[in-house]
Amino acid sequence: MFSRILIANRGEIACRVIRTAQKMGISTIAVYSEADAHALHVAMADEAVYIGPSPVTDSYLRADHIIAAALQTGAEAIHPGYGFLSENPGFVDAVVKAGLVFIGPSADSIRAMGLKDAAKRLMEKAGVPVVPGYHGEAQELVVLASKAREIGYPVLIKARAGGGGKGMRKVDDPDDFAEALGSARREAKSAFGDDRVLVEKYIAKPRHIEVQVFGDNHGNVVHLYERDCSLQRRHQKVIEEAPAPGITAEVRAAMTSAAVKAAQAINYSGAGTIEFIVDATEGLKPDRFWFMEMNTRLQVEHPVTEMITGLDLVEWQLRVAAGEKLPLSQKQIPLNGHAMEARLYAEDPSKSFLPAIGTLHHLAFPAAVMDGLVRIETGVRTGDTISPYYDPMIAKLVVHGNDRAAALAAMESALLETEIAGTTTNARFLAALIRDDGFATGDVDTGLIDRNLAALTVPAAVDAGARELAILFASDLLRKPSLVDPWTAMRGYSHNSNLAYPVVLEDSGGTVRYGVTVLGDDRYAISGPGIATELRVRHEPSSWHVTGKGINFRAKAITLPHGIAIISKGAAATFTVADPFLLAEAAGHSGDRLAAPMPGLVKSVRVAAGDTVKKGQILLVLEAMKMEHSITAPHDGKIAEIVTESMQVKENTALVRFEEAALPDGR
Repeated sequence: MFSRILIANRGEIACRVIRTAQKMGISTIAVYSEADAHALHVAMADEAVYIGPSPVTDSYLRADHIIAAALQTGAEAIHPGYGFLSENPGFVDAVVKAGLVFIGPSADSIRAMGLKDAAKRLMEKAGVPVVPGYHGEAQELVVLASKAREIGYPVLIKARAGGGGKGMRKVDDPDDFAEALGSARREAKSAFGDDRVLVEKYIAKPRHIEVQVFGDNHGNVVHLYERDCSLQRRHQKVIEEAPAPGITAEVRAAMTSAAVKAAQAINYSGAGTIEFIVDATEGLKPDRFWFMEMNTRLQVEHPVTEMITGLDLVEWQLRVAAGEKLPLSQKQIPLNGHAMEARLYAEDPSKSFLPAIGTLHHLAFPAAVMDGLVRIETGVRTGDTISPYYDPMIAKLVVHGNDRAAALAAMESALLETEIAGTTTNARFLAALIRDDGFATGDVDTGLIDRNLAALTVPAAVDAGARELAILFASDLLRKPSLVDPWTAMRGYSHNSNLAYPVVLEDSGGTVRYGVTVLGDDRYAISGPGIATELRVRHEPSSWHVTGKGINFRAKAITLPHGIAIISKGAAATFTVADPFLLAEAAGHSGDRLAAPMPGLVKSVRVAAGDTVKKGQILLVLEAMKMEHSITAPHDGKIAEIVTESMQVKENTALVRFEEAALPDGR
């Protein structure tokens, strides 16, 4: 067994590998970019090596820097995690050439499955069913459009390299094919360095079911059952579970047999996943699933399999890479209960899941973690920053129950008990998804989220008492006496009458002014737009308890640099406290412009200065966090200025400025 390994990754997967290595007595070496200098995986490892600036192209994709770090620190092997260089056969070749062990499959196996078109041709020869489509080499628009017509709309354009839903577009109408192809190619080129695509028949009610396989260097291949990953948005997985809802022994046998056959066809060694697209229009049938692709690495959702089998897949990876045989035979691998994983992201579901950056001023996970009832996979802590350079995942919440109903209940509880302040998250969206009737009954397919998106992303109403608690916190009147200076302690006091202490909050419509009066005995009066109430506020062991007319509310209050976060039942309502000295200046700034919602790269500009545009028209495409975001016109108008293509912009950078509309008299 190895004594020292290097993890060529970051975030939660790096932390995950480090934990198993430590359990096995193996020393770990982390690598980090400038943005990750103080990251959790760096703190957890026995040693850490700086490999470059924050952009992945200058750090985590620099194979030469990573191999040099391994040699310099005396590592014997490199674990790639997932993403980055994990499925790059050139990296595997370089690792082996340097005299190191790659903890994963051979370069030949990765090459065999790395390009979707070639992989599907290989699977056809091996007798594994593949979805109907065009997997040829010709990439001209006229050829691909012709093949799409032959296959029959709707079709799916897919990048032949990589995965994660990037470079993938569904096309319903032939008139939209060229536009979708261009967008898919740009995204594929950016994500994988390869803009070639394939075209497949779009399955009407598809389910995404994958099988975990494992091979060793002694010719043994086993499966560790299936996972259902059908709950997706933008072709990216949101919630994964095992076993697959509604699967029968007959379907499982057919699917796992095909998966093992696929792995054997390429002499596979290590952890891998065979992904199948399943036609669920008539339930799960043994002849209605097709090979989609193989991920030649550990999957993000591997903890789901670990929960139902009780096995440590990272430990298996290490043992196989060290030359050992698989720890168990197929008949020895157990299947117990039901497991589920939810991906908690820093993103705003109400804004098309736009990634959100920010500092995690407060991060707390369910108490059940301490009892082993909930598993948390994370690479961040309180005080860490969600960076624009990397995937905005905060954590994976993983639960296990005796059956699916128990797992659903455990997941809902875990989401409600997770507390995050400092950035917008998808926690409330995930909780709504868990409660969705279709998902609860197991009637799942990859279109479920899109069909129910409006209901799943309804902006949450602010709980009665949340705004009032924020106002009181903003006044400093609820701070503990030991933290209050003598002058603050006198606020609200007057010799003859109580004074109203002013609080100004920022709202979408501007600023709102409130007054807070101390009444004594934990009682306060708040006045302002929509509020005229008396409250009693008491501090309990883990929260504040606000009571008053129509209010009975418990929550935590977290002070942010420019506001207050009120956290209750897994949801955070953030209130921005206005600086009264800047109000007049802020009021004087206005303009007809569009600003970048987050840092990114301008990939495509569709209009030019002087053009007249219509409301909803795409003006430019901004790439941020590995995804393309279309910036559209908020109203009809004429473009005065617009950014140029390939420009790197910061958050709030002006992207577009419109000409001012002429007044009725022509001025």
